[in-house]
Amino acid sequence: QVQLQESGPGLVKPSQTLSLTCTVSGGSITTNLYYWSWIRQPPGKGPEWMGGIDYSGRTYYSPSLKSRTSISRDTSKNQFTLQLSSVTPEDTAVYYCARSDRRVVVTKGPDDYWGQGTQVTVSS
Repeated sequence: QVQLQESGPGLVKPSQTLSLTCTVSGGSITTNLYYWSWIRQPPGKGPEWMGGIDYSGRTYYSPSLKSRTSISRDTSKNQFTLQLSSVTPEDTAVYYCARSDRRVVVTKGPDDYWGQGTQVTVSS
């Protein structure tokens, strides 16, 4: 059973960089054909795909967030990370990591695995 767990600070100040880590167990992030994504859901809004990294290490980003987003991985720890720079209160959301065979993930598919999500608030 694949499990994903998000971790990181729950409170970030405006203009700072938000950093989150997704730790994966029960499966390798280098397994062929899977994408490892970050998705967020602001309060009162729908989920938004932010970007991801595939099994080979290639990264993909949402055009609307590309200038502020960086996704990387540590294969020795079976983790992948999200960095979002220059955050504002509009970046307040629940952030999820997920595994899918789809590159762009907005909703959970029948064969997807998602973490439980972590609340990140941007406030001074």
